[in-house]
Amino acid sequence: MLINCVAYQEGTKLSDISTEDISEYVNRPECFVWVALREAEPAELDEMQHEFNLHELAVEDARHGHQRPKIEEYGESLFVVMHSVELLEGELRVGEVDIFVGENYVLSIRNRCQQGFLGVRARCEQEPHQLKKGSAFVLYALMDAVVDRYFPVVDALESELETIEEQIFSKGSQLANLERLYQLKRKVIVLKHAVAPLMEAVGKLHGGRVPPICANTKDYFRDVQDHLDRINSSIDAIRDTIGTAIQVNLSTVSIEQNEVSKMLASWAAIFAVATAFVGIWGMNFENIPELKWKYGYPMALGIVSVVCGYLYYRFKKSGWL
Repeated sequence: MLINCVAYQEGTKLSDISTEDISEYVNRPECFVWVALREAEPAELDEMQHEFNLHELAVEDARHGHQRPKIEEYGESLFVVMHSVELLEGELRVGEVDIFVGENYVLSIRNRCQQGFLGVRARCEQEPHQLKKGSAFVLYALMDAVVDRYFPVVDALESELETIEEQIFSKGSQLANLERLYQLKRKVIVLKHAVAPLMEAVGKLHGGRVPPICANTKDYFRDVQDHLDRINSSIDAIRDTIGTAIQVNLSTVSIEQNEVSKMLASWAAIFAVATAFVGIWGMNFENIPELKWKYGYPMALGIVSVVCGYLYYRFKKSGWL
């Protein structure tokens, strides 16, 4: 679906145009066209390929979707794939943003992505001195918008981790904590898969051999790289903390199981003593002292009670009960 198609010249918006008029504007000097599509149909991709002379391999990747984040250079044009990550109802939704960039055009296609880029277009149009840099600045603005949307996701994951950490030492919550930690770990991995490949790709736009189209904007892409580095460091810190939390949680489970074992062993010892006394007096030998004494039964109960009480006291004092 076509979102908008706008022509710009010397950093100024000329007008909204139809797709049929694209070829007229891309041939003008100091002019470029910015087209935004959402969930593009094959026919729309074919039309854009014809209008902008897009490389067939890049179009094929955009048509199939589900690509790894990357930046590929085809002659004097670039093909950029990024993952958009949104936190909706506690779950991470991963979308894809494909961007074709040439000297006189920008074509952005978003798939499975709820948030649009109208704010990015408005920002660029409010900075005509920046928009004069051409399609490369639009590419930076789009990449910067996608990367900046990772920060709230990182903050949400950190908050979720802090909530789990507060409950780690709560009795009876260990299994629930483990489940939540593993779910959080999966979310972090999803975000990592979006960030790590993009870090490697963005490095091509500001270091070493920079594509000619980005020669005047490489400092801006270095800023994107800096944001990605910060996000990646936060992700690594969250992953390390999750690993530590899992180990602590498992240790807490072992400690609780050990406490239960101590308690069971203590009660077993108490009942074993009582069983031993009763077993001896229950053998009915005639020469057992006080066998026919009328106070023998109360005395036997008293001895059993005193010994068991003493054992209970000792176990309680040592923390086993």
